[in-house]
Formats: sequence, structure tokens, C-alpha cells
Amino acid sequence: MSAYRVALLAFPTIRSFDVSVITEVWGTDRTDRGVPAFELRRCAADRTAVAMPGGLSLTPDRTLAWLDRADLVVVPGVVDPRAPTPPEVLGALRRAHARGVPVAALCAGAFVLAQAGLLDGRRAITHWSLADLLQQEHPATTVVPDALFVEATDGEDAPGPVWTSAGTAAGIDLCLHLVRTHHGAEAAAAVARSMVTAPFRAGTQAQFIERPTAPEDRGADALASVREYALRHLHEPLPVGALAARAGMSPRSFARHFTATTGTTPARWLLEQRLAAAQKYLERTDLPMPEIARRTGFGSEVTMRQHFAARLATSPRDYRAAFSPRADR
Repeated sequence: MSAYRVALLAFPTIRSFDVSVITEVWGTDRTDRGVPAFELRRCAADRTAVAMPGGLSLTPDRTLAWLDRADLVVVPGVVDPRAPTPPEVLGALRRAHARGVPVAALCAGAFVLAQAGLLDGRRAITHWSLADLLQQEHPATTVVPDALFVEATDGEDAPGPVWTSAGTAAGIDLCLHLVRTHHGAEAAAAVARSMVTAPFRAGTQAQFIERPTAPEDRGADALASVREYALRHLHEPLPVGALAARAGMSPRSFARHFTATTGTTPARWLLEQRLAAAQKYLERTDLPMPEIARRTGFGSEVTMRQHFAARLATSPRDYRAAFSPRADR
């Protein structure tokens, strides 16, 4: 099987952190750990070194023509979101998108996609401090205020998905999500382990927005032991009331503290953990669907199938067929 081809779009003012994230995720050979082979290319208008902040530079190894061969195009964030993007870069993005290639932008890279017209009539996200500016500068875009990353599939004449992420660390979340989407949860987990980061973060950008924090919500995460308990007992019902009792709180207080700590509700967090566990069982084992549903707390195959369709836009059986090595036997 040929390597999955990823184009890193390079042009002046791109952020070095985002370039490093893209390179770390797709530019490191982890085939010995079961991760598919990737071919990452740095694509620019020409082979001239591209200047980045901090006295760094990036040397392209392909021109923009390579985007015609790419399976994925990733745009790093930019230092100045108001700066005009070179027309040849915008044209290359439009052509790749029209060909059906998934296009992703990290942080303020959303402004580049907006300049290319790829966010017109679509949902998008950027760093919380730039969200208002993105909405003002590009009113045809619907800016989502509190997501970590967003897939735009709701626009007219959208041949390929367009992804945007919130600031800095959310770019890592998006890159790992793209690995998970195309290559499975096991591959994303392997990449995340080598990067010493979480393969999936539940929650929203709202937890990082600057705002006063109530004194009782400051300090260490007092709910860590409850979350650890839930992960060890996913096969059980785990109602919020029972988890609250383990934390020594009322259900209402528990839900408030949990959301303040994780950026998501207890029920939504628990659902994400059940889905992640089910994905691992589907990839690693031959267990029948009802048994996987029981072990992960969904109770029935029907319920598990409904949540897979709503959250992952696929069925457990199709997911296993796509990502389990056993499916090829």
C-alpha cells in the first residue's frame, strides 16, 4: 500500500509551532509501531526558504503542483491573520478542494481558508481571541465560538471536507483526529503516545477563554479519581448521581465542577469514553457486537450503533471493516 500523502502548505508568516505539530504527526516514521506510512511534503510557490517567526526558516521540498497528488492538505496558522495570502497559494487550495481533497487549517490558518473562499457558507473555528475578527472579516463564514475543531460539510457544492481548529494545542487535537478518521483510533493512539499527549481531549475551547474563575473551582482536579473509576467500570450504567456520590457532591454541584474542570458535561464525557473503548475493541478483537456493547456500557448493539452513527457517521460493523487488521483475513 502506498504512503498517505500529506501536503504542508508553506508561505510567509506561517507559525513555526504549527509547522512542528504537522511535522511531528505526519513527518515521523512510526511504521514499526503499527502506524501507516506517511509521505509529508513541504509545498510552496517555489523552493526558496520560507521565513518564520523567531529567526527560523522552512525549506520547501515540493512546489504547489504537488497538491494535485496529495491525500490531505494542512495549512499552518499564520502570525498576521489580516495579511493577504499569496494568490498562487489560494489558487492551489481551491484546486485541491475542488478535487475532493480534505483541507485542514490550524488556528489562524482559518483566515487563509476564508480568503480562498473555502469557508463561505460553512462553519469554522479559530483561536478564541480571533473568533470575532474572523466573523467580521469574513461574514459569509459561521464562526463557532467554543469548539476545539470543526468539520465543515454543510456548505453548498462542497466536494471535500474542510477542517479548522482552535488555537495552538487544539491543532494537535485536530491532527490526531484526522489520523483517527483516516487510519483508525489505534494509529492515532500510537502517534499520541509517542508525542506524550492525549489521543483525544473532550471539551471545548470555552475552558481556555480568559474569564474570572470562581474560587471554589480553582486548584487541583478533585474529580480525577472519579474519572479513573468510571474508566475502570465502563461496563456499568454509571449514572451521574452515582458518580456525584463517589465525589461526595450533590449531582448539581458535581455537574458544575465537572464541566468547569473538563469543559464538557459528565454524560458527554462518558459517551466519548465509551465510544473510544468500543473503537479499540473493534480494531483489536474479534468480539461480537453485543459483547462489545456490554463491555463498553452501551447495553445493546442497537444503542451502540445509534451513537456510532451520530458521533462517527458510520456503523460499528463498517468501522471494524475499515480499521481492523482482521478484516483482511
